[in-house]
Amino acid sequence: MKLNAQYFYIAALIGFFGLFALLMLWHTVLAPSGQLPVALMLLLSVTPLLLPMRGLLNRHRKSCTWAAYISLFYFIHGTMEAYSNADERLYASLEALLSFMLFLGITLYLRFSPPAP
Repeated sequence: MKLNAQYFYIAALIGFFGLFALLMLWHTVLAPSGQLPVALMLLLSVTPLLLPMRGLLNRHRKSCTWAAYISLFYFIHGTMEAYSNADERLYASLEALLSFMLFLGITLYLRFSPPAP
């Protein structure tokens, strides 16, 4: 069975946009922080995802690699938050799952796609 890189790219995009939507909803609607302003929380949590977004959508290998690196920080944050904060365990677990989906999808997409000329 030959693996198609397109499926891994779609999985990476689902993880990327799912993570983006989760972070936007988490810090605005679901459980806004009472200590920090919402705008600051969005700036700190969503901005790193926006940096490689254009290249990821255009399938640039370097941008895809950077998106995979950035997703690891979200995985670490999600696992730490799920362990330490019982009130937001569901959101943090979803963050860890979506960031892992992004990382694994990009990694397998880069592995099975043809190299750039």
